[in-house]
Amino acid sequence: MHQAIAEYVPDGASVALGLQMEQMIPFAAGHEIIRQKKRELRLIGPISDILFDQLIGASCVKDVVAAWVGNVMMGSAYNFRHATEVENPGTPGEKLRVFDMTNFSLALALQAGAMGVPFLPTRTAMGSDVIKGNHFFYQIISPFEPKETLLAVRAIVPDVTIVHVQRADKNGNAHCWGNFGVMLEGVRAAKKVIVCAEEIVEEDVISSDPNRTVIPGFLVAAVVECRLGAHPSPVQGYNKRDDAFFQQYHAETKTQADFNAWTAHWVHGMADRATYVKQLGQERVEGLGVKKHAYAAQTDFGY
Repeated sequence: MHQAIAEYVPDGASVALGLQMEQMIPFAAGHEIIRQKKRELRLIGPISDILFDQLIGASCVKDVVAAWVGNVMMGSAYNFRHATEVENPGTPGEKLRVFDMTNFSLALALQAGAMGVPFLPTRTAMGSDVIKGNHFFYQIISPFEPKETLLAVRAIVPDVTIVHVQRADKNGNAHCWGNFGVMLEGVRAAKKVIVCAEEIVEEDVISSDPNRTVIPGFLVAAVVECRLGAHPSPVQGYNKRDDAFFQQYHAETKTQADFNAWTAHWVHGMADRATYVKQLGQERVEGLGVKKHAYAAQTDFGY
């Protein structure tokens, strides 16, 4: 993880994270970004959970392109609120700049980036305040219906997209199941992709189910094995959401001093993810495990 973040997340990069909505948020990668003191990042994501809040509080962020930022379980997140209302730690003397998007318009922006086109037309967000002062939207007239007004959504091409999946092989070919959110668009639009996986498996495991290989290895710059790398968010088939952790984060990060103490304990004090998992404790980790398995039906790829 250290090598992947050091090489592919330079200062000033635009980074897409948390693209699978509330599940499989790459917290381990985000914590490594904080430890390496990356600066002036643009964060890109839809319903962006407390990982964005942590990166903002750690002075890593210049601006945000998102539909929502906070603690999904508890409401607004304190670092984000302070950065937008008072001062952004990443740009002292200035407030955090936020480019408001809807979930759908962000998906369109990433899809345009993936397609290699400068924009995609849409009707969504018309009549709302989302587009005011927002250079990601531009009003256009349909070339086919001259009286029809549309919005052009500017393409987003992240410098790097970081995702967490269930498993991948050493070449980055990755299996993922559950909610994709806008992960596929974010991966295909990005200049570089870092895949974090619960486990690295043999190539024949991946090739045994090609339809589940949603990320091909040729798009991937780095692949990292990282068990519980998405904690406290859930990973379908591996661990459930750690609701208590989200509650604790909300209670323990109300001020900058509180947040600094939290990061000292959970981020800077951790040499790697294995140390983090050890600090969680065996009982807590076992309690997050899958209690009721629900397997897909067997698939025959024979001919």
